[in-house]
Amino acid sequence: MTEPRVNAGSRDRPAPTLRPPGPRAALLIGGLLAAGLLVSQSVKVIPAGYVGVVFSSFSGVKAQPLQEGIHFLVPFVDRVNLYDARLQEVTLAHTVQDGDEGAIRARSKEGLDITADVTVQFRVDRSRAATLHKELGRDYVRTVIRPQVRSKVRDAIGQFGAADIISSKRQEVEASITAELRKIFERNNLVLDSVLLRELRIPDSIAKAIEQKQAAEQQVAVERNRLQQSTIGAQRAVVEAEGAAKAAVARARGEAEALSLRGRALRENPQLIQLTVAEKLSPGIQTVMLPSTGNFLLDVGTLTQPAKTAAKP
Repeated sequence: MTEPRVNAGSRDRPAPTLRPPGPRAALLIGGLLAAGLLVSQSVKVIPAGYVGVVFSSFSGVKAQPLQEGIHFLVPFVDRVNLYDARLQEVTLAHTVQDGDEGAIRARSKEGLDITADVTVQFRVDRSRAATLHKELGRDYVRTVIRPQVRSKVRDAIGQFGAADIISSKRQEVEASITAELRKIFERNNLVLDSVLLRELRIPDSIAKAIEQKQAAEQQVAVERNRLQQSTIGAQRAVVEAEGAAKAAVARARGEAEALSLRGRALRENPQLIQLTVAEKLSPGIQTVMLPSTGNFLLDVGTLTQPAKTAAKP
């Protein structure tokens, strides 16, 4: 094999070397880097749904929070702390997920164990974010929300009986918890959106006893309703009988008064006796009324019969 031939001229030529930048170029590069760093430290963009709290190395936390958009800061002096101002929720349930804590165990008015799963929805008060940052910081969920939710849920459940809580008073319990937590949240620069009682559980034996009690109460209510209906029916019958009796009395009184008036009229007008007798006679009998001095009746048919016989040929 033959070795490659190397040009003697290229072997003697020196390798190229990089020259260091001159003073002007170095100054230009340094200026660009400083300008970029200065711009990055003096401009801050607040994302949608967030609020910024400015901490100044000279004056501390600034009272006016930064809303969404671009803002200019004092470079190397101001530092922005972002807070999520969107709707957030904390769940206390028996299924612990995503850092949530377990369900709340409480006692009812009569001392029965009740387990509650609760979800609290809230927001950071944008206008008071600076105060929140100064007094509580970012860990407000652990320091305020969770312990206060547990405390107020226990207090509210302790005001009601177990049967009422799992049946008719559930909304009242929820309203009581919401009212108390709203005060706590407002005091800590938070806005409570809603409190959701997801599930209320009591021991099975107590649940069966409550169901039997409710069934018995419903049966009593049915019987009471039937008794009321029977009473109303009896009262209706009494009223109808009283009405019929009053009607009979009124009818008898009317007939008696009519007879009394008729007797008085006959006494005052004796001719009415003869008129009454005539009205009672058969329509086929023809009669002639004579004056009261005659005091007798004549049969018109008898009087006219001979005349009819004579008229025949």
